[in-house]
Amino acid sequence: MSEAVRVPSYGDGALADVGPALLAALGVPHETNALNLDDTARACLLLVDGLGYQQLQRHAEAAPFLSSLSSRRLDAGFPATTVTSLSSLGTGLPSGQHGLTGYSSYDDSVDAVINWLAWRSIGPGEDLRDRLVPEVVQPRPTVWERAAAAGIATSICTFDNFAGSGLTRAVLRGGRWAGTLAEGDAVARAADASQQGHRSLVYVYVSALDLVGHMRGPDTDAWRAQLGVVDRIAEQLAARLPADATLFITADHGMVLVPEDAKIDFDATPALQEGVVALAGEPRARYVHTREGASADVRAAWQATLDDSWCVIDRDDAIELGLFGPTIDADARRRIGDVVALSRGNGGVVERRKLPRLSSMPGQHGSVTDEELLIPLLQTRPA
Repeated sequence: MSEAVRVPSYGDGALADVGPALLAALGVPHETNALNLDDTARACLLLVDGLGYQQLQRHAEAAPFLSSLSSRRLDAGFPATTVTSLSSLGTGLPSGQHGLTGYSSYDDSVDAVINWLAWRSIGPGEDLRDRLVPEVVQPRPTVWERAAAAGIATSICTFDNFAGSGLTRAVLRGGRWAGTLAEGDAVARAADASQQGHRSLVYVYVSALDLVGHMRGPDTDAWRAQLGVVDRIAEQLAARLPADATLFITADHGMVLVPEDAKIDFDATPALQEGVVALAGEPRARYVHTREGASADVRAAWQATLDDSWCVIDRDDAIELGLFGPTIDADARRRIGDVVALSRGNGGVVERRKLPRLSSMPGQHGSVTDEELLIPLLQTRPA
């Protein structure tokens, strides 16, 4: 089964390569420009949550500005999900090194499944920022810290209510915080930030396309309409940037439609529960943590219960494949399940009782299909 699993191209075409490449293009020494980006005095990076490369190609007519730009495709990394991708972008490292291995992870140091977006335990909802200090969980210098240390005017333009969040502290720390209220405010704040200093690096984030994809489904009329809104946002931002600035546009993941009849409810399937201590990850990329000595039986039960579109492997096989990058730190390793289950079709293992909202969403991501894994890297040219 493992030979059918797509492994991200870390080191020469992944989202983790974008940050170091931007720093190198801005003249920061000792950074690796694996993407061969041209030198620039100012870089503005717009991250559009949920903008998959495949979806953009299919609906190019809904995004004429984006479709007119210089384009290449990248791999988001594994799992193809926001927490892991923003962490890879912010550190320049795959998940095996930055340790934020998915939307949720079981961490035995707190004996809880953690929702990293909220930095809270799933279920009790305990704020874990004091027990899992973000700067300790992810201690490496971020791309933004490295830019600021090199004298580059660095600004973070993302939602103001993210200020001080666990994920912000872990992977977006560094530079000047320029919190935003809405998309128009993000355009204005990013354009202003791009004019600061002699060299500048600006990160700006918009998320509504991802929300529409999750709740209405990718490739729907609603999703195409929202893509048109994103296209206009990008066009406005490009028009407002200084003449010596380059606008880069990328994403954190794509998305697939998971019909209700392709969802298997873990909470109602005893065969999937037997021997399981904790279930983490997300519906299309599951980390299954087992009782001691039970991993082989759990893997066999999951293989027998799920159909042939699933790849069910143990932790060591997943690591050996290179899904998490060439290096695995100890913290990342223990946050990967004893068993890893990946959907290569349109299925998902949901938790309808524990996580009803996530389980109900038709749009999902996280696994290794091209629909989820491929993202664009678009760019304008300085005048």
